[in-house]
Amino acid sequence: MSKGASMRLLVVEDEQKLASFVEQGLTEEGYAVDVASDGELGLNMALDQVHDLVILDISLPKKDGLMILKEMREARIATPVLLLTVRANIEDKVLGLDSGADDYLTKPFAFQELVARVRALLRRRAEAAPPVLQVADVTLDPARRTVERHGEKIELTPREFSLLDYFMRNTGRVLTRTMIAEHVWDYNFDTSTNVIDVYVNYLRKKIDTDRDPKLLQTVRGVGYVMKAP
Repeated sequence: MSKGASMRLLVVEDEQKLASFVEQGLTEEGYAVDVASDGELGLNMALDQVHDLVILDISLPKKDGLMILKEMREARIATPVLLLTVRANIEDKVLGLDSGADDYLTKPFAFQELVARVRALLRRRAEAAPPVLQVADVTLDPARRTVERHGEKIELTPREFSLLDYFMRNTGRVLTRTMIAEHVWDYNFDTSTNVIDVYVNYLRKKIDTDRDPKLLQTVRGVGYVMKAP
């Protein structure tokens, strides 16, 4: 689980080639990635609060990145923001950080540096979050990316890890396929496929097979629920 972070990122970037390059690279790193090509759409998506980190260009049509950042912070949204800017002078960098950005990266940049900064911001956020989730005898450590049941380590793929994390944060709540798709995959995910059912079955085999109590349950015609005894 060292490669993907099983988290959902928002990229707000109007340069199509750069946006596609960043989206593809981060997807290959195991992240779910949404892309907004203008500031108004970017702000609306950021206000949904479903993302773990926002990669935000400063120069955008309709609404610039600093205004988006200002409105996010005014709305008390603490999602980490990594600013992308062609502005290299100290004054602009200070302005971005003072506006509520968590880090900045000057264009052009190496993709490896972008990934390193993304990981650092996500790690910082994970360390500030509750260290361990627990439902019955299942424990999930978001900082160390580990899962155990009754003390036995369970190996999950990045997508399975993200799925379990979502279930454990919503114990007892019935999650529809649409809710799962939007949180664990992205806005463009085709909910008419059976991919979600397949992944839930993968996860159920790893978590519940030969173990009691059974925690992942199907709610016919609706979705799935994780229940503690």
